[in-house]
Amino acid sequence: MPDHAPTPAAPAPRATWLQTLRVYLEPASLRMLTLGFAAGLPLLLVLGTLSFRLREAGIDRGTIGYLSWVGLAYGFKWAWAPLVDRLPLPLLTRWLGRRRGWLLLAQAAIVAGLVGMALADPRQALGPIVWCALAVAFGSATQDIALDAFRIESADTGRQAALAAAYQTGYRLAMIWAGAGVLWIAARAEGAAALAQGTVYQNGAWQTAYLVMAASMAVGIVTVLFSREPRPVALPPAKNAAAWLRGAVVEPFADFLRRYGWQAALILALIAVYRISDVVMGIMANPFYVDMGYTKDEVAAVTKVYGVLMTLAGAFVGGVLSMRLGVMRILMLGALLSCATNLLFAWLAGHGHDVTALIAVVSADNLAGGIASAAFIAYLSSLTNVSYSATQYALFSSMMLLAPKFVAGFSGDYVNAFGYAHFFVSTALLGVPVLALVWLASRVKSTDGA
Repeated sequence: MPDHAPTPAAPAPRATWLQTLRVYLEPASLRMLTLGFAAGLPLLLVLGTLSFRLREAGIDRGTIGYLSWVGLAYGFKWAWAPLVDRLPLPLLTRWLGRRRGWLLLAQAAIVAGLVGMALADPRQALGPIVWCALAVAFGSATQDIALDAFRIESADTGRQAALAAAYQTGYRLAMIWAGAGVLWIAARAEGAAALAQGTVYQNGAWQTAYLVMAASMAVGIVTVLFSREPRPVALPPAKNAAAWLRGAVVEPFADFLRRYGWQAALILALIAVYRISDVVMGIMANPFYVDMGYTKDEVAAVTKVYGVLMTLAGAFVGGVLSMRLGVMRILMLGALLSCATNLLFAWLAGHGHDVTALIAVVSADNLAGGIASAAFIAYLSSLTNVSYSATQYALFSSMMLLAPKFVAGFSGDYVNAFGYAHFFVSTALLGVPVLALVWLASRVKSTDGA
């Protein structure tokens, strides 16, 4: 019997800041950068940019508002996430694997839909462009499901924040391209003769712009083709259709409830309201800019380009700080900053038209949003079980938008009744309960240690 206890192993040395930053140059992070670009590209093309195009074509604003419901595909993607998570695709799954096969199919649907939107003329009939926009939205939502699972299964928990930051970077760069870039292309494709005749809408210019956007999806397609499929998670064989449905649809939700028990309600509440300050405020941001007298050029330069770059910086900072200080601490920081920056908009409402002030406020708001997004994505990723990663993450990412989008529907009436300054202060107060939920969620532990 030894006369002394064995010497405990020395703790592993903590990574230096340089070693932490190098994670962004790893192949997995670079793949997330390009796949994030493919994920961010379709969103504005079926929402913001499309509404600009339709209005220029003389489509009624009420009709454009109803057409924005195309975006609900993103809020209900959890409904078909079990199929993406479990259903093999003929030929594609055998060739590329389960995750990459679904990614390629979704990207093909996006490209086909964008080409259809390019060739359609909304002045002649809205039907074709609406159906093509729906194809893009469903393809994009499906790509999100498969891509979230691909990301979660491509690295360990310690690197999820970095992958989330790289994904957000690619996503935001795509939003610049699909927001400011598509308008730039369309403007330069307009014929000088038509402009001289005073023609406002030129469908040929929009055809060129949307075809370029469709071609830009090649960034994601090439990445999928040359990436390595994550190590597949072993799935128990299903004896019949009922057993398959139970494993694909019921088990992902039952697994989450088993792991967290009654605390699952707390986690789901946090997910449902974490971004409520930003989402509700964001609905009235563009009307606010118009009412404050900012020109389209000013808004495009500050919010579509400069603001997005600040969001990228925030995502980078959020990813690094999450790895260094822990996800929950940065989740709390992001929630606090989201409340505080909404108060800056309340100040701007009383300050008046001032581009310098707009730059300062948008910079702070987008930097805070980037930090919060990187930490939130890392948090959602940590909640998933790799056996059901696509379904569970789709549920989480859908839930985070449904309640805020519903509340945001009343934002216009609120502004009409109380004014912008009161509205922005109220959206900041909406975020106060989030701080308490983050504090409580930081004490939640999975029953199986997952």
